[in-house]
Amino acid sequence: MTRLTKTFVDTAQADGRDQFFWDDEIKGFGLRLTKSGSKTYVFQYRVGGGRSGTLRRPRIGAHGSVTPAEARAIAKTWALQVAEGGDPGGERAAFRNAPRMADAFERYLTEHADLYKKTSSAKEDRRLVSLFLEPEFGKRKVAEITREQVSAFHRRLADRPYQANRLLSLLSKVANLCEVWDWRPDGTNPCRHVKKFKEHKRERFLSPAELGRLGDVLAKAERFELMDKDGKRLWVNPAAITAIRLIVLTGARRGEILNLKWSEVEWDRSRALLEDSKTGQRYLYLPAPALKLLSELKPSANAVYVVPGGRANARGQAGDIPLTNLKDPWKTITTAAGLAGVRIHDLRHSFASVGASSGMGLPIIGKLLGHRETATTARYAHLADDPVRLAADTIGGRVSDALSNGSRKSS
Repeated sequence: MTRLTKTFVDTAQADGRDQFFWDDEIKGFGLRLTKSGSKTYVFQYRVGGGRSGTLRRPRIGAHGSVTPAEARAIAKTWALQVAEGGDPGGERAAFRNAPRMADAFERYLTEHADLYKKTSSAKEDRRLVSLFLEPEFGKRKVAEITREQVSAFHRRLADRPYQANRLLSLLSKVANLCEVWDWRPDGTNPCRHVKKFKEHKRERFLSPAELGRLGDVLAKAERFELMDKDGKRLWVNPAAITAIRLIVLTGARRGEILNLKWSEVEWDRSRALLEDSKTGQRYLYLPAPALKLLSELKPSANAVYVVPGGRANARGQAGDIPLTNLKDPWKTITTAAGLAGVRIHDLRHSFASVGASSGMGLPIIGKLLGHRETATTARYAHLADDPVRLAADTIGGRVSDALSNGSRKSS
């Protein structure tokens, strides 16, 4: 045994075999000198003490990256922990092998999202994990993630409040499951108390004039007569035109129309039984114009989807896969119609607004739209006042005329 000083460690020479030199002050503190000449500080002890305890020899650090004084200080700390029944080497190994957030994300996707969420929702979760959460948190230990780290990440996305809040919710769900898996202590979700950004719900309703412009452009596109500002003919996938017409005629969600199957259409009842909508199985009611549109389509005998994918399929071949891209056709259509900024989902709002302003009750509108909660339909309550206000104006005007006539006669 000897005192492990810098002079001793610097001058120690390899002799063709691994050697250990033990410090004469701190029991268990040693230097490992390999036959190749590398020098590493270690600390040797038995878990629980005594000869029967498990022998551990955790590495403190390599000479050069750790000074003898720094290694000695660490050894003293570990010696105190061992004296109190601790296991510093085991704790280090446990931390080294502890799951990282990348493991948590993968387990969430395979054991939760893929099993319990809709395919489209699971796909979106994978996209968000890959683009945002994995790069930010993936390499960090699950137990190390703090509220401040989550809050800082959330704040950096302040210019995208909706996306920032979705990412916070997704990360919170993963953290909750980490507690279920015993990867974090209960009640330590780092997303708790991180305040979400205020979201401004955007509701855009197309006016009758705007619907008219949209109809004109769709008709031109169907006749292959749509031109850009330079007179160049624009091609729009006929299947995409069909999808847009069905969305505006039924108020359906984009995914409900793109995934609509011919087998789900109940012609005699003017409806389609959607097996997998956002709110579960539901009926999509098909008004006469929508039924006419469907009846005029000429799919192949073995077609599966009403809105088939691919140009070839849209021209009459088997629609065994659904159309997935409405973004590009919609941009072409809205640009030509002077409706820049209008979203596909705004067609659904427009359908509801027509119903509400026509005097239809909110429960009926909610049924048509497939809303599960009445609060979701309540956003159209102010539009339902329109026919009542018109009636009040009509009655009030006639009463006023009658009063005026009476006063003229009496005078």
